[in-house]
Amino acid sequence: MEKSKKRVLNAAIVGSGTDDLTNMFLSLSLASIIADLAITKAQAGLISTITNIGMLAGGLLFGYFADRYGSLKLFKITLLLFSIATAAMFFADDLSTIYVLRFIAGIGTGGEYGIAISLIARVTPVHKMGRMSSLNAVAGMVGNISAAFLASLILPRFGWNALFLLGLLPLLIVLWVHLTVSEKDLVETENAKSEKNSEIPESKPSFKELFNSPALARQTLSLMFMAVVQIGCYFGLMNWLPQIMQTSLGLSVSNSSLWMISTIIGMSIGMLFFGRILDAVGPRIAYSIFLLASASAVFLFVMAKSSIAMLVGGAIVGFFVNGMFAGYGAIVSRLYPRHIHSMANNLIINVGRAVGGFSSLIIGLLMDYSNVTTVMVFLSVCYLSSFLVMLSIEGLRKDVYAKAGLQKV
Repeated sequence: MEKSKKRVLNAAIVGSGTDDLTNMFLSLSLASIIADLAITKAQAGLISTITNIGMLAGGLLFGYFADRYGSLKLFKITLLLFSIATAAMFFADDLSTIYVLRFIAGIGTGGEYGIAISLIARVTPVHKMGRMSSLNAVAGMVGNISAAFLASLILPRFGWNALFLLGLLPLLIVLWVHLTVSEKDLVETENAKSEKNSEIPESKPSFKELFNSPALARQTLSLMFMAVVQIGCYFGLMNWLPQIMQTSLGLSVSNSSLWMISTIIGMSIGMLFFGRILDAVGPRIAYSIFLLASASAVFLFVMAKSSIAMLVGGAIVGFFVNGMFAGYGAIVSRLYPRHIHSMANNLIINVGRAVGGFSSLIIGLLMDYSNVTTVMVFLSVCYLSSFLVMLSIEGLRKDVYAKAGLQKV
């Protein structure tokens, strides 16, 4: 039994790391794509936006089928989709082709997230879900660090097209999952949990369950808004700051990749800390601390005038702005019935990705017609708005959160 659980967990966590690896290639190569294709910053920002719209489509589709059929095959299909579509960018030589390939890659990435979280939830006790969600998020950060390292080696020598060819690497993960994880592993752990959770009714999944009452609809919409801010600000920062540094501070691609590594390390540490803080004091206080800190920390980039300042500032900002992401999988999976976990996770997070993806377009426009300070004011206002919405969610009150079974037992 324990070996079956570990195989399922390893597959889900490693899969999450690979989709972040391939997605980060876009952020790191954006400046090169702009220069090579002679496109505007707004057109470049739309690449990320289209990717996130694909994530929403894939998340809804695969989330439904994962809850309906629970097939591990769907997990492998999502990995194949974003791997092949990413590698195909090697042959892209115009903007339209890039838009199409990034949409397809988004479908695979969006579907993978919900299935991975669902697999983790199915084999993890309730009181440990927060820690496992954090590990899943940190795996994504490891993928980002790997992408930054690979970009520093490949971009200056071979160009952005060659970097995307490394999108084939996740195919090795598909092979590993195929050889080491079976449907039997998931069925065994599902059966074991069902013996302890016989009160959970067997039911066909439906998106309507996320909006069954005014209170539940308000909770779902509020979590969507928080996800929009969380992911929108993250993509905005990670997609544009390397380009900002390369132009305003005169840093090389290699140096900007070092900043990315510093920022991602800060994010990883922030995720681990956030999970512990959430378990200790509840989600409302944890999110309050991190949202208010994020609203202030983004201005560190305005004051940075050197490479060292950018490295330190990146780690601090990363700690707060993306540390919060680790909490969403745990909260969403536990505030909704288990038989709609994949749909709830995918709907909330991928709506965040699709709508939040427009932040790349908005920031691109702000950079075309304004300055970096304006961008940071925009991000700060977003975090403050998320803080106010978070306070209105009844399900995140500590007593309600405890009744949902989120405290240790």
